[in-house]
Amino acid sequence: MSHRKFLISAAIFALPITPALAQQSENPPPRESGLSDDFHDDDMIVVTAPYVDQLDLLAGTSALSGDDLTEDLRGQIGDSLTSLPGVSSTSFSPGSSRPVLRGFQGPRVRVLTDGIGSLDASNTSVDHAVTIDPLTAQRVEILRGPAVLLFGGDAIGGAVNVIDKRIPRDIPDDDLHIDAVGGYGSAADDWSAAGSVDVPLTSKLVIHADGSFRDTSDLRVPGYVLSPALRTELLDDAAEETSEGHLDEAAELTEAANQSGRVANTASRTKTAGTGIAYIDDGGNLGFSVSYYDTNYGVPARPGAGHAHEDPGGAGAEEEEEEEGPVTIGLEQVRADLRGGVNMGGFFEALNFRAGYSDYEHTEFEGDEIGTVFSVSGIEARAELVQADHDGWRGVLGTQLLVRDFNAIGAEAFVPKNSVESWALFSVQEVDLGSIELEGALRFDQTTISANALNFDRSFNAVSGAFGLAYAPDDAAFKIGANISRSERAPSAEELLSNGPHIATQAFEIGNPDFTTEKSWGGELYARWESDAVKVSATAYANFFNDYIFEAETGVEEDGLPIFQYLQRDATYYGFEASASAVVGHAGDFDLIVDGVADYVRAKIDDGGGPVPRIPPLRLLGGVKAHSDNLDLRAELEWSDSQNKVAAFETPTDSFTMVNASAAWRPFGKDGGVTLLASANNIFDVSARRHASFTKDYVPLSGRDIRVSAKFSF
Repeated sequence: MSHRKFLISAAIFALPITPALAQQSENPPPRESGLSDDFHDDDMIVVTAPYVDQLDLLAGTSALSGDDLTEDLRGQIGDSLTSLPGVSSTSFSPGSSRPVLRGFQGPRVRVLTDGIGSLDASNTSVDHAVTIDPLTAQRVEILRGPAVLLFGGDAIGGAVNVIDKRIPRDIPDDDLHIDAVGGYGSAADDWSAAGSVDVPLTSKLVIHADGSFRDTSDLRVPGYVLSPALRTELLDDAAEETSEGHLDEAAELTEAANQSGRVANTASRTKTAGTGIAYIDDGGNLGFSVSYYDTNYGVPARPGAGHAHEDPGGAGAEEEEEEEGPVTIGLEQVRADLRGGVNMGGFFEALNFRAGYSDYEHTEFEGDEIGTVFSVSGIEARAELVQADHDGWRGVLGTQLLVRDFNAIGAEAFVPKNSVESWALFSVQEVDLGSIELEGALRFDQTTISANALNFDRSFNAVSGAFGLAYAPDDAAFKIGANISRSERAPSAEELLSNGPHIATQAFEIGNPDFTTEKSWGGELYARWESDAVKVSATAYANFFNDYIFEAETGVEEDGLPIFQYLQRDATYYGFEASASAVVGHAGDFDLIVDGVADYVRAKIDDGGGPVPRIPPLRLLGGVKAHSDNLDLRAELEWSDSQNKVAAFETPTDSFTMVNASAAWRPFGKDGGVTLLASANNIFDVSARRHASFTKDYVPLSGRDIRVSAKFSF
């Protein structure tokens, strides 16, 4: 770490200490966290990310908690959020899946744990798992629009903020508080369990411990594993091999083309553990936690990749290739986190602080042999001064620091050893003028990326800003607004420095060390209506990029692998997302509710460059629900359109329609602390694929999946 960065880091770490020493007992009580426990969450969206609550720049905020979160739990955070508007998933495999927001993925979507990055290698490649276990999540918030400038100018698509209780936010009322959840899913023989314990040691000190375990088998799918296009390709290759007299290869290709029922090498096993302690009083809070994440999962191979061909320069001799076992990944992360807050008087009402440190390593195995080892160590910290409300004016001033060291060792280390150092200053301000609200945000980032082995050392300065205007008549149920933003992000180390084969993705990846910063202008128009019986939210958005960075297949091979090259062009994104729910009647103790979600995004490279790869198509989801304090019954239908607007060498994706049903029973009532859930997903066992997935042609979504789970809180 440079001397300058060290001084900044030390200053950030020192910020919570000095004001804390000066706090007096007359300080105002801490603000409510909006979270009582893992069980008793209501349906109201309470933004708990570390900044001013409910700023209206959050035009696209949505959240998942309570029974809805439990019902949607999957092994990776990306696959747990796809019921929310504007959200898809990379779905590389059941063991590795990141969220896709408004068509954006990779470095343009930040995955956070309580406001701090996951500090893993999941943004390096789509086959790398996110080291956040949804089983331990208390709440997940999706933050879109200009407000994500609070977390980085690179988070153009948005941010996913996962809230857990490893650093407690409240002192439990009881001497012992226990939360537990367990379940089973039939499609992958998915067994999972998690639990947490909170114990108040004094009236101001609480300790926490949690753990989780998940074990899955290979994923069951309906029909053929391969997409029609890939299956046809392999059968054509088999016919060619037969005509040339290569019967063994033809049989191998035919067998691969006819795989059905299960996706081979998709099993996984994950376990986590964590403990934390927090001191909470009227003057503020200070807490610390340590956690451990361990997972082993299979990386499915593209069938037919790398099969032997006749030597074009010989007399019919075949190239012999050493038989390699399936690719699996063994991953471990040890993490330490710190969170603090000091309640203040005067112009600033609070000083909030958050930091995290991670030591991460994962190994890509080829059979029993070690292929490549990836390691990441890093620290991220942020501090914020929250302004008190002064006649309708409020806001936050903050600074952020990230230091990350990355290394890859092995024959297929496609990214060289590198270091990333960045620091930022940011501010978000809001002025309430009655029926008119004004918002503004400004952020400056400086990022330095260095790779000594390549004699590479570059710094990037990025300035991002946003302005918003909202109109909400007094006592009215609706609000309309518009936001405009200008975002700038530095290219990632992977986009700059990649140059080599990557066995897990079966691609030869090439970056460009001469890339400049990526710039974009964005705009949103939104409208909301909320009454006791009806909630409606709709947002239309567009982003116009200069020097947009994307990875595209070139159609050329290197070392027998297709070359994927990072390119920089101008690009345009536009789309909409909408959600609605309404109470349409009553039957006894039940409210009858209808709801729906719709989202669409179109993205293209300007000047005739064609569509951006892996963009989700139009999606509609609608449901009917009968809700009471003791019992919920729900049926829903999800339709995803076909995606035929594809990039060069990208295959189209067929449309699909899924029917799902679920039930939640609370035998002791709404606040009884016990919920039993059952669901049937993809009831009619249809074949479905996510277009945003790099592996969608040979890793479809699961077939019929019957899931049961139980949740306890006492």
